[in-house]
Amino acid sequence: MDPGDGPSGDLLEAVANPHPARAYEVRCSTPEFTCVCPRTGQPDFATVTVVYVPGPWIVELKSLKLYLWSYRNEGAFHEDVTNRILDDLVAAITPRRMTVSTDWLVRGGIHTVVEARHPEA
Repeated sequence: MDPGDGPSGDLLEAVANPHPARAYEVRCSTPEFTCVCPRTGQPDFATVTVVYVPGPWIVELKSLKLYLWSYRNEGAFHEDVTNRILDDLVAAITPRRMTVSTDWLVRGGIHTVVEARHPEA
């Protein structure tokens, strides 16, 4: 895979928030996230949940889906993936607050959940 073929925040599309004066919460979740373990090359599967209070923008859902799918062949550790998703979403839509949580299927007898927050708490 060429370096330019990996996940890119450029895939995320921002849409104007229809209620920018209200602090409401948006929750998006998908149980179909896949990436590859960078050490073993084996697939890793997770449920990704994004919870945010929008600022001026919201994320267009099809672009979020395509962005998450772009990790399918990417070799990355769980902690890195979670933080990259948060960084890319924050850069794309500048939310008031955001939490990205990844809940990974058991591998080697260990269940892992990673949460990253903006702003840092």
